[in-house]
Amino acid sequence: MLQLSMTTAADYFSGDFNLAQATAFTFFIGSMAMMAATAFFWLEMRNVAEQWRTSLLVSGLITFIAAVHYFYMRDYFIATGESPTFFRYVDWILTVPLMCVEFYLITKKVGGKISTMWKLIAASVFMLITGYIGEAVYGGESASWIWGGISGLGHFYIIYLVWFGEIADLAKNAGGAVLKANKALAWFVLAGWAIYPLGYILGTQGGFLGMNFGVDAGFMDVIYNVGDAVNKIGFGLVIYALAVSDEK
Repeated sequence: MLQLSMTTAADYFSGDFNLAQATAFTFFIGSMAMMAATAFFWLEMRNVAEQWRTSLLVSGLITFIAAVHYFYMRDYFIATGESPTFFRYVDWILTVPLMCVEFYLITKKVGGKISTMWKLIAASVFMLITGYIGEAVYGGESASWIWGGISGLGHFYIIYLVWFGEIADLAKNAGGAVLKANKALAWFVLAGWAIYPLGYILGTQGGFLGMNFGVDAGFMDVIYNVGDAVNKIGFGLVIYALAVSDEK
């Protein structure tokens, strides 16, 4: 199977560079970057205070899960030439809730509640399930924008919690490095995660309010791959910076 995969990849990358090759290349680079980040986060666990080790463990889990899925997504794309929508959502439904858990972990020592963590997890799962229905089931129909709008409600609720709600209040009370880290993670949720609804709008038939923008799925895969690497590794680096600053 490995030999077949290597031969297929070699054939795939022959000839002039094109969008399909760029897409496959970003899947490969993404998997390597995620795996490298995993090694970094887990090896650095022993160099930070005990209270932050769980956060770094989760950061490594996020990038490790993503790395494994990116290997599968690359092989699927090379074999079929199709966007690996199913595998991507499997990755997201495992990693995005874990990214939400990070907000609870950094505010835990200043009164963060387990109930708030479950609110974040529930909102992320709701966002992803409805997004998958819209993209995979109704992606070729003009009504897909309705499911995109429903999915957006989950995203907006997470934004509210981390910018104005319970998480934001806890971070303000903590001040210092915790406040700074929460603000950085909140920007990832607001700006970094915005790439995903944008991809949904551009890549589905319904687009925005039924308008089809006709963007090539391969182009959106490249954007998703870069966005995933930046968001997931960036989340972990913020946690690492918090842990290191707390040592000083």
